[in-house]
Amino acid sequence: MEPMNPNKIRDLVMRERALAVSDREWQHRLRGYGYGIRDTDEGRVVTSLVQGSDLCALGAPA
Repeated sequence: MEPMNPNKIRDLVMRERALAVSDREWQHRLRGYGYGIRDTDEGRVVTSLVQGSDLCALGAPA
């Protein structure tokens, strides 16, 4: 299985954000895919819960 590229991950994460009614629900939905959101000084970053690594940047929180 090939790893998803950052653009596909970002698209999935943002689609799930549009479907969620709150940040808490959004993060819960992402856990089902094995992803998490981490806030940094540069903005939000999508992380892999399995590998514990950063996958792509989302930018500043909305």
